[in-house]
Amino acid sequence: MIHFGKTAQTAISALSLLAEVYDGGKTKLSSHEIAEKRELPQPVVAKVLTIVSSLGLVDGSRGPGGGYWLKRTPDKISLLDIVEEFERQDSKIMCPFGPNWCGTGDPCPMHDHLVQMDHEWMTFLRDTHLDVFQPANRIAEKTSARSRK
Repeated sequence: MIHFGKTAQTAISALSLLAEVYDGGKTKLSSHEIAEKRELPQPVVAKVLTIVSSLGLVDGSRGPGGGYWLKRTPDKISLLDIVEEFERQDSKIMCPFGPNWCGTGDPCPMHDHLVQMDHEWMTFLRDTHLDVFQPANRIAEKTSARSRK
């Protein structure tokens, strides 16, 4: 469904769980708990949490009662904040005809469509924040989706 590498997917999955339980840092989850709840490999979750911690997205403490929590409120962390550390965000999409086709002559038949899709994807990543994973927002979204049917 999401077109990212596994590390970026793991990061979104881990932080989305931290957003679900967000209460200002009172609830902490270990990398083992996150891995278990999201059915992810624990060593990868631990590595990802270390990386996002260095970015200031999560904080953590060791020992009994320790774990990780979001350092910022979920509405202040976009999917792009997470993904850009793990995925290369080229400003230019390579043309299916090769790297020297579009931009040096007539664009390829798919050029405009690919540029539009890239723009929409980047807008989605920038404008979607982790608060969509919080229970109250998920209930509101389900209600809204049902009323649109």
